[in-house]
Amino acid sequence: MADSPAPKKKRFAWVGQVRDNYRMTAEVYPRLGLIMLGIFAALLIVGVLVGLVFGNPVTVGLIGASLGLLAAMWFFSRRAMSAAYSQVEGQPGGAAAVAQAMRGNWSTTPAVAVTKNQDMIHRVVGRPGVVLVSEGPAARVRHMLSSEKKRTQRFIPDTPILEIQVGDEDGQIPVAKLQKALNKMPKALTPPEVNEVRRRLDALTQTPAPIPKGPVPKSPKAAKSQLRGR
Repeated sequence: MADSPAPKKKRFAWVGQVRDNYRMTAEVYPRLGLIMLGIFAALLIVGVLVGLVFGNPVTVGLIGASLGLLAAMWFFSRRAMSAAYSQVEGQPGGAAAVAQAMRGNWSTTPAVAVTKNQDMIHRVVGRPGVVLVSEGPAARVRHMLSSEKKRTQRFIPDTPILEIQVGDEDGQIPVAKLQKALNKMPKALTPPEVNEVRRRLDALTQTPAPIPKGPVPKSPKAAKSQLRGR
C-alpha cells in the first residue's frame, strides 16, 4: 500500500526547514554558500593529500569529505543563529521570540505588560523560577518590572522572581545573549514545581497583551527554527 501524502510531507519537512533557514541566512551573509563550499573543498583536498602520502587517497579522501561536510554544516548553523538574532534584535517582541525558541522546561508568555512606547515585559517560567524579561530603556522599564514583580508575587509568593533587561544600555544584555543568560541562572525549582507555577500563572494572564505590530521577523517560523538550531 502506497504511503499517503501526509506522512511523506512530515518525513521530508526538515528539507523545507533547511531551505528556508539557508535562504534567510544568505540574506544576511551573501557569501555563505561560497564559504561553506570552500570549507568542504579544503578538508577534502587535505584528506586526498594525506591519503596520497599514506598510499590510500580514496579512503582518506572520503574521511576528509565527511569532515568537510560536518565543518560546513557547523559553520552554517552558527551563521543561521547569528542571522536569526540579527532579524529580531531591536524589534518589538524580539526577546520573546528568543525565549520561546529555547529547549527544555521553559514556558514564555509574551507581552504581559506593554506601553504605548512599545516597552514590554515578557514572563518566562523555568527551573530558575519566574524570569521577567524587559525590552526598552532602563529608565522606563524599571518601574514596569517592579509593578509586574509585585503583581506576580501575589500568586506565587514562595517562588523566586528574577529580572533581565534586554537592550543596549549599561546593565542590560543584548538579545543574542538572552538564551545564555537564562540557561546560566541557578535552578531553584523541580520540573513538577515548574508545572505548578505555570498553572497558577495561567490565571494571572487571561488574555496576553498584544505585541505591537512590526517586522518581527520577516519569517517568524524560519527564525524560530534557526534559533533552535544549536
